[in-house]
Amino acid sequence: MNLKDIMNLKDKVALITGAGTGIGAATARLMAAEGARVAIAGIPAEAVQAVAAELTSAGHAALAIPTDVSAAAQIESAVAQTVARFGRLDILVPNAGIQLHTQDVNLHELPEEVWDKTHNVNYRGVYLTCRAGLAQFMQQGDGGVIVIVASVTALSGRSHNPAYMAGKHGLLGLTRYIAVHYGKYGIRCNAVSPGALERTPNHDIHPDAAGRAERFSTLIPLGRLGKPEDIAPFITFLSTAAASYANGANFVVDGGFSVT
Repeated sequence: MNLKDIMNLKDKVALITGAGTGIGAATARLMAAEGARVAIAGIPAEAVQAVAAELTSAGHAALAIPTDVSAAAQIESAVAQTVARFGRLDILVPNAGIQLHTQDVNLHELPEEVWDKTHNVNYRGVYLTCRAGLAQFMQQGDGGVIVIVASVTALSGRSHNPAYMAGKHGLLGLTRYIAVHYGKYGIRCNAVSPGALERTPNHDIHPDAAGRAERFSTLIPLGRLGKPEDIAPFITFLSTAAASYANGANFVVDGGFSVT
């Protein structure tokens, strides 16, 4: 295999959730550039529509599907719309996530509604997304790829947001379950765990974004926070034939933070 062919996704069909911004949008752009036809799912509708319009205007095949991943009917519809438009599904990237920051407090004080709201998207939403994608893969009968976007918070107990952290821990278990039980059908599942990025989920409600950036910059061996464009290549690579023997693994992309 030539190096130029490693990231080749020509004629593959990808469905990416949380693709209106951040990692999801960066992954949609890169996969489209590598030849994939991309369904961009998520909310708000304006964001996913803007990314799809951007890709379409650049000559790529893209479809915007406003989707609340916590609603089973909506994510099932997103899969159905993807298949109706592009004929099949090859790659699923459950990426949608939220982080409620100051509401996601010490466990003994944590309101149930904050726990539930976080898990409805970050954990239940990924389960619903994987369930719908797996059903389509099984129906097609020729394999498929899932790349779950977890977090470096899944590697320790250091996070101050217990609902967010617990959900991301759970995603690693879900990744391993799918890898073990669906590998025999040619379905691969891996996780990518990003480190601290310049913009967190729900960045607009972070209580001290500037202070956070300064703190993490001193803790990360590379001396900077990450960008969505630092994560998208790993998700894209794991979706290619070149990564056909990667299954059940968690790929940490955090500038070295987790090994300090």
